[in-house]
Amino acid sequence: MKVYNTMTRKKEELKPMNKNRIKMFVCGPTVYDKSHIGHGRTYIAFDIIARYLKYKGYSVFYLQNITDIDDKIIKRANELDVEPLELAKKYESLYFKDMELLGVTNVNYYARAMEHLTEIINQIQTLLDKGFAYETSTGVYFDESKLEDFGKLSNRNIKDLNIHRVNPDLTKRNPGDFALWKKRDEEPSWDSPWGKGRPGWHIEDTAITETYFGGQFDIHGGGLDLIFPHHEAEIAQMESATGKKPMVKYWMHTGFLNVKGEKMSKSLGNFITIGELLKEYDPQVFRYFVLSTHYRSPIDFSDEALMQSKNSLKRIHKIMETVDELLESNITDENGHDEKYLQLLEDTKEEFLDAMDNDFNTPIALSALFNLVRDINKGINEEKISKNVFKEIKNLLDEFGDILGLTFSVESTKSDSDELVNILIDVREELRKKKDYELSDEIRSRLKDAGINLEDK
Repeated sequence: MKVYNTMTRKKEELKPMNKNRIKMFVCGPTVYDKSHIGHGRTYIAFDIIARYLKYKGYSVFYLQNITDIDDKIIKRANELDVEPLELAKKYESLYFKDMELLGVTNVNYYARAMEHLTEIINQIQTLLDKGFAYETSTGVYFDESKLEDFGKLSNRNIKDLNIHRVNPDLTKRNPGDFALWKKRDEEPSWDSPWGKGRPGWHIEDTAITETYFGGQFDIHGGGLDLIFPHHEAEIAQMESATGKKPMVKYWMHTGFLNVKGEKMSKSLGNFITIGELLKEYDPQVFRYFVLSTHYRSPIDFSDEALMQSKNSLKRIHKIMETVDELLESNITDENGHDEKYLQLLEDTKEEFLDAMDNDFNTPIALSALFNLVRDINKGINEEKISKNVFKEIKNLLDEFGDILGLTFSVESTKSDSDELVNILIDVREELRKKKDYELSDEIRSRLKDAGINLEDK
């Protein structure tokens, strides 16, 4: 099994540090606003990676941090006149809700930065004691000049990295020295050996990963935009504090998500939150859309691409529905074509797994799946297929669905749909009791648009 390592710029054989146990960390959100579809792309990709590693028999501990104190959070809280930690808690809850809807369910533990202040302070003190950090009137900073290989992940030297720096802090030794502790008198701030203040962004992650993983672990993931300065700073901090190299064996990064060819931004008016997306599309459709492009490649979001994903899912649901119907019919248990189709299933599974083994190539894996759908549809129309074969088809498609986090089973989809309709009917009945006829009529109208006629008796 091969994974692409950003550090070496090549695919490498996956060999965990500790037999079949894999420690994986992915940078979590800074919870100052609603999560957007770019976040969704990254976290779906790493959910798939975790799922497949588990499928292959690895024991995976997937850790993600929550940045719940940061300058962005404080700025937004001041604008809204609320407490920063209260704001962070609100958006953290919305993030968890979004991830659940998108089927991102394989994170073992979410570690909040503010619950690890002691570990953060201890790691900063270690860096000071070892001479990699220094204190000024404005804070504690990491001295990048102490490292000869700083910039090795982004493959750039310090001079190139610092050429575009603005607003230099004159108390720092070097322009690129980054904050480990920011001295602040205003709230929120916490006590430390260097006075009241709060931690820098980068130190939060390494203090958390050292707490749960030690100084080295297998996989570190995130978006391409985090390579510099965030991931470079993490490497500098951890390797300097622990003296162990490499901090991470495999660095993995997801490509950018664009909207109709342009970078997503609020100023361009193309900023789409996950909540806004899911008002228009089923979470499974967005998940399929993400998987239709390799996780390292840029992905272009558009309504046309989402509709294409929706139609592709419909094809799989249709074949599953047909298989279920035929399994309930009086077709024979065996016939002369069994060997042919069982071989087809075996070949398809091999092609699917080969794709996933090759740096989690979900587009190729999906291609293998659709070739199978095409051949089965052709077989149904042209020759008899036995009940035994249909059972194996259903089992294989369910297996693929589990790996990808997609629900191909029509029964599950229908069951969830029926439950949702029943909830809407109950809510509407309560509204009618309160004589809120306008909203209750709106619910009935929307249900009718969805093909569900509701009559009051």
